[in-house]
Amino acid sequence: MDRTTAANPATAGSAPYSSSPPDELRRPLGPRDPGDAWVEGDRGRFWGRFGSAGLLVHDPAKGVLLQHRALWSDKGGTWGLPGGALHQGEEAVHGALREAQEEAAVPPENVRVLFTSVFDVGYWSYTTVVVEVLQPFDPAISDPESLELQWVPLDRVGDKDLHPGFGASWPDLQRRLLEASTTL
Repeated sequence: MDRTTAANPATAGSAPYSSSPPDELRRPLGPRDPGDAWVEGDRGRFWGRFGSAGLLVHDPAKGVLLQHRALWSDKGGTWGLPGGALHQGEEAVHGALREAQEEAAVPPENVRVLFTSVFDVGYWSYTTVVVEVLQPFDPAISDPESLELQWVPLDRVGDKDLHPGFGASWPDLQRRLLEASTTL
């Protein structure tokens, strides 16, 4: 695997007379990991006290697995990758696999890591873990962080309303994914 450092990307409705959004639009309640917190600095505000990671799942027959992000989430309503805050001491690859299993029922044993790409601002980092599907599976929404999951052909990913961070990194990720696919 290689590590790259990227440049900084340009960083719900409810029923009338309702004092709170419907249950499906609310952030989940319950115990939280100490990594579930915002960090702030001179380059912006980012989710994940210990950094964050996401899984870019590529199935050559279906495309890339995208997550339509819950409206209550940061940049809600956009499309991105299953992922989230890392736990303290957790490796990015393990965190991305864990988050994708929690959010989209991606079975870690069905994928193989191709490469990673790291966006690092000094006080926070996001690692995109790019994997290839070895054994086909059907993703499933397995927590309230997704509105929808969809396999999107590589050449159509940019047509979606992408999360700004993912949108900024997609051209390079797509290029590297195509390069990695031709060498397999």
